[in-house]
This record gives sequence, structure tokens and C-alpha cells, in this order.
Amino acid sequence: MRSRFTAFVTGDSNYLLATWHPDTRPESLSLDGSPEWTALQIFSAGEQGAKGQVHFRAIYRTGSGWGYLEEHSDFVKEGGHWFYVAGETSEGTLKPGRNEPCPCGSGRKYKSCCLNG
Repeated sequence: MRSRFTAFVTGDSNYLLATWHPDTRPESLSLDGSPEWTALQIFSAGEQGAKGQVHFRAIYRTGSGWGYLEEHSDFVKEGGHWFYVAGETSEGTLKPGRNEPCPCGSGRKYKSCCLNG
């Protein structure tokens, strides 16, 4: 999951397609117009046999604020490799408090990082 997030951050559509299960993989994938992804939060992950599920939130920067994409993703393991199958997603606006960690991933408090930037 983390490697797929990194591929979204770096715009590596070839990696995303290679780690997508052939049964659900699109023929092509354009990342043009993708948001500026800044952080990944994993809420839960588990596997049972060759099936796995990850519940995560990916945070991105919008014009003057922050948004998130939250997903429950399904994976399958074949030939020793995990492949993304599908996911149920929701999106929303992120409104961090002044003393919360900054969504940019700096590790600093929001008030002393991007709030004043």
C-alpha cells in the first residue's frame, strides 16, 4: 500500500498498473491533474490467506486547504506479490486544528508550519 501511495506522489503510473490485479486493472492510467499528495495514514491492515484489506486515508493539498481520500482497499496475493483489486472510497475536506500535526507531513504542529505559510 505504501509503495502504491509513493507511486501516486511521484506520478509513476507504470508501477500502479503493474501492481493492479489484471482482472480489475484499467488499460491505461493518466495521473494528469492528480492532487498534490502529502501524507498517508494507515488505520488498519490485515490478511487472511491470499486476501488482504487496508483502510487508509491519503491527504492532499487543495488550493488553500487540505482534502483527503479515504479507502477500504482489497488486495490479493499471487505468486508472492500483492495486487490491488478494488476499493470503496470517500473524499472530504480536512480542517486541521492549530495544535494538530501538519497535514504536509513535516512532523511539526499545523500552527507553526503551513497555517502561516
